[in-house]
Amino acid sequence: MTRTLLRRIHTLITMQGERSSPALPIHDAAVLIEDQQIVWLGAENELPAELKDGAAVRDLSGHVVLPGLINTHHHLYQTLTRCLAPDAGLFDWLRTLYPIWLNLTPDAAHDSAQLGLAELALSGCTTSSDHLYLYPNGVRLDDTIHAAQALGLRFHATRGSMSLGESLGGLPPDRAVEREDAILSDSARVIGTFHDASRFALTRIALAPCSPFSVTGDLMRESAVLARERGVMLHTHLAETADEDAYCLANFGLRPLDYADSLGWTGPDVWFAHGVHFSSDDAARLSACGCGVAHCPSSNMRLASGIAATRQLLEAGVKVALGVDGSASNDGSHLLAEARQALLASRVRGEPGTQSLTAHDALWMATRGGAAVLNRDDVGQLAPGFAADLIAIDLQSVGYSGARHDPLSALTLCAPPHVALNMVNGRVVVDGGHLVGLDLPALIERHDRHSRRMIGS
Repeated sequence: MTRTLLRRIHTLITMQGERSSPALPIHDAAVLIEDQQIVWLGAENELPAELKDGAAVRDLSGHVVLPGLINTHHHLYQTLTRCLAPDAGLFDWLRTLYPIWLNLTPDAAHDSAQLGLAELALSGCTTSSDHLYLYPNGVRLDDTIHAAQALGLRFHATRGSMSLGESLGGLPPDRAVEREDAILSDSARVIGTFHDASRFALTRIALAPCSPFSVTGDLMRESAVLARERGVMLHTHLAETADEDAYCLANFGLRPLDYADSLGWTGPDVWFAHGVHFSSDDAARLSACGCGVAHCPSSNMRLASGIAATRQLLEAGVKVALGVDGSASNDGSHLLAEARQALLASRVRGEPGTQSLTAHDALWMATRGGAAVLNRDDVGQLAPGFAADLIAIDLQSVGYSGARHDPLSALTLCAPPHVALNMVNGRVVVDGGHLVGLDLPALIERHDRHSRRMIGS
């Protein structure tokens, strides 16, 4: 048994309690970890002396500690193609990038996943999902899973897919799609090979047909049947743009959520990316059926898709989390920055009849919201019996000077830094602001080579 005592913590934000009545931060705090889970936390002067025996001690004076952040939507391979089609909306942006993405190789998929996850880890992320829906040149979901395992982040890999090419009325080129029988066969394979349903699991699988305009209704239905037979979740893009609304009405006679519902794609095992164009009626239905929403404000603003009504969704009881989305539409992977963006975007939106998000709401979506959307009861808050997934941020850095009187607000209002410490399942992934066990300069060099080859520069 390995025991670690984090002590002299300036401020401990546990994210316990409810969103509307959160637990208060604890000052001069300590956290005791045994192996992969938390066994005690509180004010350090209340720590029983016998619990200190044999524990390795880490001094976190001047730091704020909070649960690791949870990223519920990403396309890690897109780190290879940042800042392309910088002024395009979603459909034109996709048409520009599909041919470039078809140059992806297994090595490039692995290295892009590792680089994106490294960027996320430095930003405070301990759990990330990824939506890989292109499989050219022998690429497999395995490539990204192995990258996450080597780095040590908790990973929800979604087996994405596209089956509806241009010749059949879809958006992607025909050479970017797969046969539906091959998709379902490989989906079953990756579930059987990698999915771990146990508590504290580091790797889980979900099935993720890409979008209403890139897969058939048959594939959506069959994927839902397979996922429910095998006990895994379902994920897709939905209600991202006005163009998607128009596409669904023209092709199916239904708005996006109605279409998803007609295919069996509602329930507590489903989460949607974006939801920019969900109505108030949609919000009530999402709450009733238990669907989750991954809010991706930076990507939605970059592609001029709009700003989701996050406060309206939260007040309706919908599970709402954050996603940095693909690094070709964000164009970064900083999850604490995404929490800040969500906070500020809600205030620009000025949702009628509701208040804007608070700093606590933004952190809630990044932690408790993420755990709820991914159906996890072992992460998202700091409490005995929960995973030792936590981050520490140095309040003594230059960007927090003048804000140390309110550490919680500082996390989402001040410029977001890299974290000083990132622990996943009790294992240190970032220490002193540096990734542990990863040669980042060498990875960046390989990643740049892949990028130049794919883009043709």
